[in-house]
Amino acid sequence: MLARDDRTGELGVAVATRFFAVGALCPRVEGGVAALATQALVNPMLGLRGMERLRAGAAPQEVLAALLAEDAGRESRQFHILDARGRIAQHTGRDCVGWCGALAAPGLSLAGNMLAGPAVLEATRAAFLVAPDLPMAERLLHAMEAGQAAGGDARGRQAAALMVASRDPYPDLDLRVDDHADPLAELRRLLGVARERFVHFRRFLPGADHPGVFDRAVINAAIAEATR
Repeated sequence: MLARDDRTGELGVAVATRFFAVGALCPRVEGGVAALATQALVNPMLGLRGMERLRAGAAPQEVLAALLAEDAGRESRQFHILDARGRIAQHTGRDCVGWCGALAAPGLSLAGNMLAGPAVLEATRAAFLVAPDLPMAERLLHAMEAGQAAGGDARGRQAAALMVASRDPYPDLDLRVDDHADPLAELRRLLGVARERFVHFRRFLPGADHPGVFDRAVINAAIAEATR
């Protein structure tokens, strides 16, 4: 799933599957640019080349059409994009394994294959839309848990990933579970650990348009205040 918060401009992506280390190949997100995912018979080059074109200002539908035209395996792929302006492009090839398909809503793009059925995406969408006040990471995870409860991947569970970005080229949060009996539960545990210190430290790191904060006293004082 790909999501955008129209209040904060945050972009997020989350995925769960019966496939090892899904977070290493499928999802990508860049602050101020887009979130995207390459799924089914994964082509990681779609993510790399897609983000490059989106960064240069191309529209999602234009990017999707151009990259799929160059991909001989496009009918075995899923590829979807949600850009920083909220524009969505989705593709599910005719050779993707059922159940497969995609759904969309304002600020939300969902795609899945080898799912227990369409109710998985429907439950994911419903859970995301009824929780607009949750922080992006929590909202993504809440929605993914609803999809899992509706059946999730028909093959079972193994890996999950969650990424959130705001203004920087690299994510604010990048959590991955590569091999676990209950990957979404482990992802929720990692999110709790990240909130203890990492999320507070992360906001002081450099970005493309700012040098960050490198006074350790300032950083430590802010973290102590945030975690008090």
